[in-house]
Amino acid sequence: MAATQQQRTATAPRPELPGIRRAGDRAILVELSSLDAVLSLQAQLTAHPQPGQIDVIAAASTVLVTADSPQAVQALAAHVRGLDLEAPADTESALVTIDVVYDGEDLDEVASLTGLGREGVVAAHAGQLWTAAFAGFAPGFAYLSGENPSLEVPRRRSPRTAVPAGAVALGGAYSAVYPRQSPGGWQLIGRTEAAMWDLDRENPALIRPGDTVRFKAVRNHAIVTERPKVPANRTAEHQGHAGLAVRKPGLQATVQDLGRPGFASLGVSSAGAMDRGALRRANRLVGNAEGAAGIELLFGGLELEALTDQVLAVAGAAVPLQITPGADSKEDIQRTTAARHPACDAPFALLAGERLTVGTPTAGLRSYIGVRGGLGGPDALGSRSTDTMSGIGPELLEAGTILPVHAAKPGSVVGHPEVSPLPIQDGATVLRVVPGPRQDWFSTDTLQDFLAQEWTVTPKSNRIGLRLNGQPLSRSRDGELASEGTVRGAVQVPPEGQPVLFLSDHPVTGGYPVIAVVVHADLDKAAQLPPGTTVRFTAAAPPAELPETPKESPHA
Repeated sequence: MAATQQQRTATAPRPELPGIRRAGDRAILVELSSLDAVLSLQAQLTAHPQPGQIDVIAAASTVLVTADSPQAVQALAAHVRGLDLEAPADTESALVTIDVVYDGEDLDEVASLTGLGREGVVAAHAGQLWTAAFAGFAPGFAYLSGENPSLEVPRRRSPRTAVPAGAVALGGAYSAVYPRQSPGGWQLIGRTEAAMWDLDRENPALIRPGDTVRFKAVRNHAIVTERPKVPANRTAEHQGHAGLAVRKPGLQATVQDLGRPGFASLGVSSAGAMDRGALRRANRLVGNAEGAAGIELLFGGLELEALTDQVLAVAGAAVPLQITPGADSKEDIQRTTAARHPACDAPFALLAGERLTVGTPTAGLRSYIGVRGGLGGPDALGSRSTDTMSGIGPELLEAGTILPVHAAKPGSVVGHPEVSPLPIQDGATVLRVVPGPRQDWFSTDTLQDFLAQEWTVTPKSNRIGLRLNGQPLSRSRDGELASEGTVRGAVQVPPEGQPVLFLSDHPVTGGYPVIAVVVHADLDKAAQLPPGTTVRFTAAAPPAELPETPKESPHA
């Protein structure tokens, strides 16, 4: 038996090695020849995560793998090259049955495109088992691969601006259910009342990669067999105690920590603070762990009132701070008439009844308020961050919002004042980039134009990304790129040629070629760029070459 196995190993052809491209200094994009290979790689990395591995994002013919350091990326690339991707994916799976009312707006169009007729489309869709190949686009959105190609149809020429939640759709070789109202270009054939995404469930995504899905045609009310729900943790210890009240929220104020990495396979971006160094600094100053939740404020204008004595620190943008007694303060006359002006990047006390006003930045865009003990409240997937794209996490802060605050941990001490690293400059902000995984979609001249010119940050920029304006970039290839995983820092180029730099709330997958990726160390600078400022990209020092051949491994 052993001899036979040795003979098979010696004579069997080695599977084709995957193509591996860098996707920044902390990720690789693995190109594969089949969906089976994609699922095999995803399953193996998920079942046996490597040191430093964070997210594994499968797509139709690629797998994006992110890591916590450049060194971990190197090791991951070597590990991937040594895997047997002809091995079938070994994943836990469930059968999910979804009731569907087949009355979609595009049902007649699909019937015409496929030649099956309305009843034939329904029979083909409900008469086969679908496999959840991968997730993306939005939390709970699963790309379902069918057993036969009879329902393969192109996407709509003109995408809808709003597809209703629960819409059952076809796009290319896949089917899907839209988990929430969103723009979309797939062909709508039906609807369901299935809750595709519910944070109160043990597994928020109703359909997870590897699951098998059966659609059941019903005449009216659509009901789904769901996994059991688990109540959210709402204990007093989890919530913290009322500590601050928002009197004025400013332009946009959110609760942020360091985000929720590790859930991209479910379509969930990591989110978290845009300027992570500033949040870490604010937390250090008040004696918190660096990842404690604080407030992220856009362009000043916030007014907070202390409900109990607090210790705060403000970092990030250069802003004027003022502390005044509250309207109901009973303190002596001298105190009620005096205002204090604490410095940024230093801890200060905000006593019960006092109000802190954060003014307009003189440099930078986003401020971070660390509160001793950290902000409390329920978390979502291990984080209290607000994700403005997916809607996960707390609502935007508004006048009247009460913010719970945890007690400081025993033995923690406030920090000494620090010097802000925010650069003061009159010209363009320079961001270092490494080649993007799809740089070959652009000519040498276009690549030089990308690096040579200054790009202006437009008012349409937000937590999802910086939208830039300049001389449009042209592609050297026709057609569109199949959706694939993206990273924070990726610079995508849509058809009109104006780049978009992805930031904290970026979509997990994207369909535009990435010309470059900003290095991890420069992303905090990008978070502090207000509209109207200019950016110039420059080539970073070349990273180490990815290994071409696998290292010897007992798993190879």
